[in-house]
Amino acid sequence: MDINGSTVLLTGAGGGIGHALAKALAAKGARLVITGRRAESLKELEASLGARVLVADLSDRDAVIRLAEEAGPVDILVANAALPASGALLDFTPEEIDRSLEVNLRAPLMLSRLLAPHMVAAGRGHLLMIGSISGRTSSPATSLYSAAKFGLRGFAHSLRQDLHGTGVGVSIVQPGFVRGAGMFADTGATPPAGVRTVTPERVAAGAVSAVERDRAEVNVAPVELRLGSAIGSLFPSLGAVVQRRAALESFVGQITQAQRHKR
Repeated sequence: MDINGSTVLLTGAGGGIGHALAKALAAKGARLVITGRRAESLKELEASLGARVLVADLSDRDAVIRLAEEAGPVDILVANAALPASGALLDFTPEEIDRSLEVNLRAPLMLSRLLAPHMVAAGRGHLLMIGSISGRTSSPATSLYSAAKFGLRGFAHSLRQDLHGTGVGVSIVQPGFVRGAGMFADTGATPPAGVRTVTPERVAAGAVSAVERDRAEVNVAPVELRLGSAIGSLFPSLGAVVQRRAALESFVGQITQAQRHKR
């Protein structure tokens, strides 16, 4: 799909990866509608890219509906907003579980449902989900986050089949550990030995490629992480044994502690 001249609704634009996505889409000629929970985090993009700003808390179901209405006809949805959800499930309150699933899974599904009819009627459009390698394979202390990202991946691939032939594409981009910006980078944790990271700009390039080439799935991660996630997906018991032997407790604990206040 040609991004030039298309209206793009980008969620989670206030974060570092959101900034990289916004800049990459604007460079392709997109008319940007950006959203986040705090207006101040969007001011730079509003000024530098001429983006239209809509403030919305995607954990609020009514706010999701208002966002779709206020955005107006949209040609491309980039569902990038996400909440950290690291840690053991038993350590989360019911309210924290609900909030995580609302933002990480329900909001992208509902925005797709609300925005897709216009795209289908126009015979062109694209729905892009920003997922995670955690949506391909399980790992310690990610049960809640993986539940959403596994669900998002299944949703994207199934919806892609449903919309086949309508002119509306559906893709999912799945980053590994991102350095320099984003939820992982904010923790200050160092990846396990032998696991490399990617930049926010590389994630943005993968997103642009997914839309322009209508790619079903783009895994933005170094080869060792893509291989490991593929093996873990096919052979979950083997993947669990490998991860236990890697002694990830300190790494996982650092991430959990750093993200706890964002639940």
